Amino acid sequence: MGKFLKHQIKTWGLTELFKGLSVTGKYFFKKKITVRYPEEKTPLSPRFRGHHALRRYENGEERCIACKLCEAVCPANAITIESEECDDGTRRTTQYDIDMFKCIYCGFCEEACPVDAIVETRVFEYEFHERGPHIRTKEDLLAFGDLHEAQIAADRATDAKYR
Repeated sequence: MGKFLKHQIKTWGLTELFKGLSVTGKYFFKKKITVRYPEEKTPLSPRFRGHHALRRYENGEERCIACKLCEAVCPANAITIESEECDDGTRRTTQYDIDMFKCIYCGFCEEACPVDAIVETRVFEYEFHERGPHIRTKEDLLAFGDLHEAQIAADRATDAKYR
C-alpha cells in the first residue's frame, strides 16, 4: 500500500514537472552560450579535418610523388591516382581525383602521405548543388592548397610537436 500511495502523490502532486521546471528556471537567467552561426564562428582545432588540398614545395613544385599510399589506405575508395614517370626518373601524378561524396574525412590519407602532399584544411563551408563538381581534380586541389597555404603551414607548425 505504501508504494501505491507514493506513486499517487508523485502523479497528482506533479513533482516530476516541478523538478523539470526547476532545472529550466536555474538556467533561464544564466548567460547563454548559443553561437549565432554564420555571423559568429567557434574556434577550430588545428587538427580539424575539412576540405582536402594538395600542397607544393616552396619552389612551386608539387609535393605528391605518386606513391599511391593515400589511395591504398582510403577506406571509402574516394581517391583515384594515375601516374607516369618523368624524364628525370621521378614519378608524378597525371590524375589525382577525390570524390567528396564518398570521402568520410577520416584523415588516413593525410597520415599515410610521406611528403605531406595531401592535407585536410579547416575549410568546412562548401556545398555541391549538382553532380560533377563533387569530384575534385588535381588542379582544383592544388589551387585550393595554394589559396590556403598560409593556414595549412601554420596548422602544421602548431601540430609538429605531436607528430
